[in-house]
Amino acid sequence: MASKLLRTAARGLFWLLVGWAGATGGAWGKPPNIVFILADDLDSAAAATMSQVKTLINDQGMTFSQHYVNISLCCPSRVSMLRGQFGHNTGIMHNTAPEGGFQGTYSKGLEQSTIATWLQAAGYRTALLGKYLNGYPDGAPSSTYIPPGWSEWYVPNGGDPYGEFDYAMNENGSTVPYGHAEADYLTDVLASKASEFVRRSVAQYPDRPFFAFVSTYAPHFPATPAPRHAGAFPDIRAPRPPSFNEPDVSDKPSWLRTAPLLTEAEIAEIDTRYRKRRQSLLAVDELVKGLVDTLQATGQLNDTYVVFTSDNGLHQGQHRLMAGKSTAFEEDIVVPLSIRGPGVPAGQRAEALTVNVDFAPTMADIAGATAPDWVDGRSLMPFLRGQVPAQWRRAVLIAHDEVTGPLRDMPGIYEPPDPFDLSPMIWKRDYAGLRTADGHTYVEYENDEFELYNNAVDPWQLRNRYATAPAKLTTRMASWLAALRNASGEALRQAELRAP
Repeated sequence: MASKLLRTAARGLFWLLVGWAGATGGAWGKPPNIVFILADDLDSAAAATMSQVKTLINDQGMTFSQHYVNISLCCPSRVSMLRGQFGHNTGIMHNTAPEGGFQGTYSKGLEQSTIATWLQAAGYRTALLGKYLNGYPDGAPSSTYIPPGWSEWYVPNGGDPYGEFDYAMNENGSTVPYGHAEADYLTDVLASKASEFVRRSVAQYPDRPFFAFVSTYAPHFPATPAPRHAGAFPDIRAPRPPSFNEPDVSDKPSWLRTAPLLTEAEIAEIDTRYRKRRQSLLAVDELVKGLVDTLQATGQLNDTYVVFTSDNGLHQGQHRLMAGKSTAFEEDIVVPLSIRGPGVPAGQRAEALTVNVDFAPTMADIAGATAPDWVDGRSLMPFLRGQVPAQWRRAVLIAHDEVTGPLRDMPGIYEPPDPFDLSPMIWKRDYAGLRTADGHTYVEYENDEFELYNNAVDPWQLRNRYATAPAKLTTRMASWLAALRNASGEALRQAELRAP
């Protein structure tokens, strides 16, 4: 008991000394609030078009330009965010059971220790609003199950939330149906409820900080726009980088070498989906503005960290691939990340390699909570204080676990498959790899094929250099990957610093 009181006193003294609480009008010794906004399948290129995100978060805070996900797939990425662990340590590698999805996460007991439980124990009011884990609540004791650590819970539990209309939502233990009226548009409902949570927390619990995890379904397919945005961007096309419908894939691994050039009809489908994604993001951009306006109106903006990111990226025609994710290409593993908050330098960029496993330890650091020893990630707080850590990771572990059969089109609480998911190519891509700070992407496939790209000179990854690379380089990459792929905690963090 005495040690707990000492820790609490130390946290209060820390916030008092750095001046955030007193200088921003918050209660003395009260840690900052955290608003974490998570989009679904948002690639960095599309995120760059969001004007409110740019004006209210990027320009007012720090952008992390080399932010990666360990597994470019919704559920594994979200569990990594919540627990601060790479996929090989959570055991969540897929969107469905037994090695993924909500069912897999629940059955493994992973919800018993997450950033929600850590922050709640540190005195935070916590709320999750929107998409949780794929398939929730299938496999739970009841359809109104709420995981540990959440003070408030507004998560769809039935119907078609990916379609943005005609869904049901578990609202603090009660299922509430929503229809097809304009007011039922899911992104707008989440925006309203998130702002209400902020206002309620400030009015009813003024001495407690809050943590809002706001998770939209947009711009995930089918990327239904709000009715008011359905006519936007009538002539827009998907970007056509040099890798779009790549003319020569003879250097690629066998799963991709057999891919034919995209047809005109397939390219037209890519353009249509891209337009709908951009349309659906307009409401997400408005959600960001609404939350920042609410924080400002309640006097909390200067005492709140606001984070904007995505669970994974998305390729859209690059390398002859129909829209999807889960490859090792940059479009899939690089995602947007920007953070504003107390003491964060405005308009700055961090070039260091960051990963989705860093969110949990960062938020624990903000809250003055102690993350468990098994956490793999690193706190981003040194960057947010304008410092450059003396030591930081030099390689990011990336992975994908093989899909053993075709995915079914499962509407409703299960994620609708991307066009790429339905291709036989997806069955043969079990890989582990590295993205290094010196610009290399190195990939090992289970069938003993390899990829090596020098992104510094080949940013579109048009030339697989593995066959012609110096043996010293490929041996170094293989040894480094071997050191990382089964490591955890402090041993993993040490292995990230340099090749063996």
